[in-house]
Amino acid sequence: MEKNLASSQGMSASVWSSNGAREASSADTNPYRWVALFIVWAAFLLSYVVRVAWSTVAAPVGASLGISVSMLGAFVTAFYGGYVLANVVGGMLTDLLGGRAMLTLALLPLGVLTFTFGYTHSLAFGIVIQAAMGFAAGADYSAGMKIIPAWFTRDRGRAMGLYTTATSLAVVIANAVVPSFSARHGWSNAFHMLGIVTFAWGIVTLLLLKNRPSNEAKPARNSLRDMLGLLRNRNLIALSIAGCGGLWATVGFAAWGNALMTRQYGIAPIVAGSIVASFGIGAVIAKPTLGWISDLPGVSRRMMSIGCLIAFTIALLVFGYCSTAHQFYLVAPILGAFSFGYLPVLMAQVSDASGKRLAGASAGWTNAIWQSGSAVSPMVVGSLYGASHSFMLALITLAIGPAIAVVAMFFVNPHIARE
Repeated sequence: MEKNLASSQGMSASVWSSNGAREASSADTNPYRWVALFIVWAAFLLSYVVRVAWSTVAAPVGASLGISVSMLGAFVTAFYGGYVLANVVGGMLTDLLGGRAMLTLALLPLGVLTFTFGYTHSLAFGIVIQAAMGFAAGADYSAGMKIIPAWFTRDRGRAMGLYTTATSLAVVIANAVVPSFSARHGWSNAFHMLGIVTFAWGIVTLLLLKNRPSNEAKPARNSLRDMLGLLRNRNLIALSIAGCGGLWATVGFAAWGNALMTRQYGIAPIVAGSIVASFGIGAVIAKPTLGWISDLPGVSRRMMSIGCLIAFTIALLVFGYCSTAHQFYLVAPILGAFSFGYLPVLMAQVSDASGKRLAGASAGWTNAIWQSGSAVSPMVVGSLYGASHSFMLALITLAIGPAIAVVAMFFVNPHIARE
């Protein structure tokens, strides 16, 4: 029987049976949990489509707006700058107000601001709106990370894996739809459409999402002292550094993959979008698979994370040696599998390390650190590529992130109790 350890916040861990499998809670037998998962998944999907939509049309639209190559990543950086700031506050408010309220408060203004971005006519205006969009979306992740542990205990890793398919599927949808839609109807109308759909899903969230099973008592109110105590949790600190390094490369590639292939090798934007879409397909397959494996008794989530991050580093370097559309098509799905596959395993470890009661706050501040890598990476890669025009240097710069993440994971306790 696996030994249960109390979490650093004094919360009791979940019960394990004599054969090493975690026993089901009342939430694990409630069919509504799949409805809750779908609602937060779709919200995360729409939020991420909005994030990467600019990257799919940055090269041609940026030229029409008079934006230099080195500044094409400025909008992405602005979005993540706002997103990082909102995650800290949003995570704590999620624990206070509940996941449904915070997710609604994220989606409704995000829809309005995305619609407004379609009227962008200058770099300055676009940066301001993107930063506001990021701030509006800042609570979507922590809200989902609050809802999922409330409804999933025994198979939380699988739920996290399914939840995070939203980001990789968003890459597929954005690259498959936004460039072609923009070519037919204009890029402004593409953002108008995204804004309307996002706002509508905010209404769905408000009406249909439930914070927890009806037979589960409302958790004790968290104090600011409890939340600040998370900042001293060694496991969360190491996981924060690891996630920051991983997302440095994941978001950096998502932001620059299309433009780099178009600028360096003359690949048409629609073809580049198709290549990055195949990158997303690999991630869609890998995430739930790795999440499910991480739930199995005796499987080390820590070692799974390390292995995936090492493979991610290597795949980025291999991609840097490619030069033709055929080669990119071969490598992209493999790169996608590793560039997103580590996420559900890291997320499950964050939830395990903090416990359900502080799931929102822990998700918020760890994700704020994770997304700092997302905020800085596009600008750094853009500046380096603008100065050197070296495709390989851009990929090496991205690969530094997961390499650092591997080192950080060795400081995570291998025996975190799975609450």
